[in-house]
Amino acid sequence: MPLHRFPPRLWPELRLREGICARLPQHYLRELRDETPPTPVHWRPHGLRSRRNPRTGQWERVQDVPVPVYLPPAAHEGLWGGEGWIRGFRYARNDKLSTRLPKIWKPQLFERQFYSEILDAKLTITVTMRTLDLIDEAYGFDFYILKTPKADMCSKLGMDLKRTMLLRLARRDPKLHPNDPAKREAIYNKYKDFVIPEEEAEWVGLSLEEAIEKQRLLEKKDPVPLFKVYAEELVNQLKEQAEQKQ
Repeated sequence: MPLHRFPPRLWPELRLREGICARLPQHYLRELRDETPPTPVHWRPHGLRSRRNPRTGQWERVQDVPVPVYLPPAAHEGLWGGEGWIRGFRYARNDKLSTRLPKIWKPQLFERQFYSEILDAKLTITVTMRTLDLIDEAYGFDFYILKTPKADMCSKLGMDLKRTMLLRLARRDPKLHPNDPAKREAIYNKYKDFVIPEEEAEWVGLSLEEAIEKQRLLEKKDPVPLFKVYAEELVNQLKEQAEQKQ
C-alpha cells in the first residue's frame, strides 16, 4: 500500500497548482518549470547512443552520465561559471590496492573587479578562470550576465545582477549618466536586444520563496476601519433620500 497519495517527485509540481503559487505570473512559472540541462562543465558528453568497440568490433551502448556537482553557499555569492565541488575518492599513497579515501575537488577562485556599463558601478566578485573566459567570449561583463541562462549561471548573485540590469533597461533610468544624455542613450541602444517588459523583469531570478512573498505583498490590502465603512453607507443613504424627495 503506498504511503502517499502522490509520489514525492510530483510534489513540487503539485505545489505550483494550488494556493498562492497558482496565482504567480505565468512567465515566472514557465521559467520555474524550465528543465533545460546546463552546459557540461566537468564532463564531456559523447553525443552518441552507441559506438563500435575498437578492440572487439561489436556495437556498445553509450550513456552520457553527468558528474554530480555540489554548489556550496559561497557559489551563490560569486560567479563560478557553472563550476562547483566534485565529490569522489582517492587511493591512499596512490596505491590502487590500498583503502579508498574521500576527496573533494574544488575550483580555484580569484577576486576580480568588473565594471558594469548599465549599472555604472565597479563590482568586486569572486570568480573562476572559466568565468573570465566566458566573459571574454561574451565581449563584456554586462553581455555575459544578460546572455547567460539561469541553468548555466548557477549563482544567486548573477541572477540578482541580471534582474537589476533588466529593470534599468526597461525603465531607461535617467539616473544613468545624468550629465551626459548622449552616452546614456548609446548604452541603452547597445543593449536594446535584451529589453523585456518591466512587469517580467521584476520577477527574473527570484527564488520561489521570494516570489511567494512578492505576490503576497501585491495582494495585501490594508483593513478599512469600520467607522469609514459606516460613514460611507450613511452618506449614500442620505443621498438616496435626497434624490427621492426631489
